[in-house]
Amino acid sequence: MALKPIREVAESLGIPEGSWIPYGRSIAKVDPAAESRQSGRSNGRIVLVTGMTPGHEGVGKTVTTLGLVEGLTRRGVRAIALLRQPSLGPVFGIKGGGAGGGRATVEPQAEVNLGLTGDIDAVTNAHNLLAALIDNHLHHGNPLGIDPATIAWPRALDVEDRALRDIEVGAGPGNGPVRRSSFVVTAASEIMATLGLARDAADLKSRLERIRVGLDHTGRVVRAGDLSAGGSMAAILRRARWPNLLQTSEGSPVLVHGGPFGNLSYGTTTLASIELARRLADVVVVEAGFGSDLGGEKFVDIVAPQSGAFPSAAVLVSSLPALHGHAPGAVGAGSLDAGLENLDQHIRNLRSFGLDPVIALNRFANDDPREIAMVRSFCTGASVAIEEGTGFLNGGAGMEGIAEATVTALSRGQTARPIVRGTQSLPEQVDTIVRTCYAGDGVDLSPEAEHELEDPSALETVHGPVCVAKTPLSLTDDPHRLGRPRGYRVHVRRWVPASGAGYTVALLGEIQTMPGLPTEPRATRITVDEHGEPVGVT
Repeated sequence: MALKPIREVAESLGIPEGSWIPYGRSIAKVDPAAESRQSGRSNGRIVLVTGMTPGHEGVGKTVTTLGLVEGLTRRGVRAIALLRQPSLGPVFGIKGGGAGGGRATVEPQAEVNLGLTGDIDAVTNAHNLLAALIDNHLHHGNPLGIDPATIAWPRALDVEDRALRDIEVGAGPGNGPVRRSSFVVTAASEIMATLGLARDAADLKSRLERIRVGLDHTGRVVRAGDLSAGGSMAAILRRARWPNLLQTSEGSPVLVHGGPFGNLSYGTTTLASIELARRLADVVVVEAGFGSDLGGEKFVDIVAPQSGAFPSAAVLVSSLPALHGHAPGAVGAGSLDAGLENLDQHIRNLRSFGLDPVIALNRFANDDPREIAMVRSFCTGASVAIEEGTGFLNGGAGMEGIAEATVTALSRGQTARPIVRGTQSLPEQVDTIVRTCYAGDGVDLSPEAEHELEDPSALETVHGPVCVAKTPLSLTDDPHRLGRPRGYRVHVRRWVPASGAGYTVALLGEIQTMPGLPTEPRATRITVDEHGEPVGVT
């Protein structure tokens, strides 16, 4: 396909010439402070794209996000899509790439999926620089008196590798002290979350300096700033702070920036990208990771309050395969029941945020028309708008119905609102989320989580909401409980302060911050052609 020169995409948004840097013919870095040359226009309104509880293959949110922007563009709406950058973990693991598919893609796909402009590498390097500075400090006499047993800062890698979940560092003469440590996937790095929520370069440096390293022998919290690490990390991230400008397969503009997972972190693009897009476009379509119980809730409770820009409409993505996935092995119309119960909970979630969603039914060529009719009947009974989308097959032309319904939703004048309050304790916040978004009965704490709440040295005060880390495959903290379970409670295993990001992570169930590869990783199906170009990265 013939892509527009990136200059044309920048010009279509009114981005001044000196405010962007080309990365080849089809990619550019845009100064987050850039203003559109088109004056007299108000900031764009946000459309949140989220989904029902997906299976391992997803539900089609990225295809829907990109196709929706293409459909809006066809209607003459000045729109832009906002995506996260795909992590190599899922690209080489079970889920695959994150650049859409068919005729609703962000281009060039291979570059998006295999590193783009190096932002994730920069986060990995900044994260590991801090880890190296910590161990170097210990090696050279430990003047800060850091207690090695309390060091909570792991190393990071943008590849899934379960063998690195529990490691020993410092082994061998002159390399000590020997201590236990671990790796996290880069998408779970606090630096990734911090980069995404920083308002500008000064705020980023300040947040990086606040990152908690561990405790000294008196119980005082030691931070990255105590090691004079904030400046060097910020220097590594100097260009990673700039959003990446690309285009859809039909030439509509896309900003791809940040990469926090929706199950481990808040799962959406950066504040810098959101604020830039609102200055450039009238409608900003933002994809949030996984379902409304994860990326959707976190966008409304964590991301939007920090920018002051709340969604004005929501698109809730579903599909027949996703609905059937909640009754695995079942065949026939009755197998939709558990999936429709799940979809109903996600409709309720978005209404609890103050938004009446548009249901985007992501269509496949072999979908049964009778089952489509059942889903439509269900949505009519729930008093929710539903439109079918064929963005994969038909690009923007297959998304005009969803685009029209989205414009109608924006005309209602709704504004999303948080469901948690900063005055609530951490358990109270999780309890609110569980009862509102998971259809559960409350929260139980492990003995370790109870201890962390009682011990000021274990859990310092962190201003901001809780960020729940749990499985994306269920409304519960058990990936095997599908549909909409009732009469259950979730289990908080640990609390992890994310001082740079400004929130506290609640680790639920058996969630891992370093995923493992599946039996047949997608990496085994990726190769290069005779010209050295990637094949199989989808």
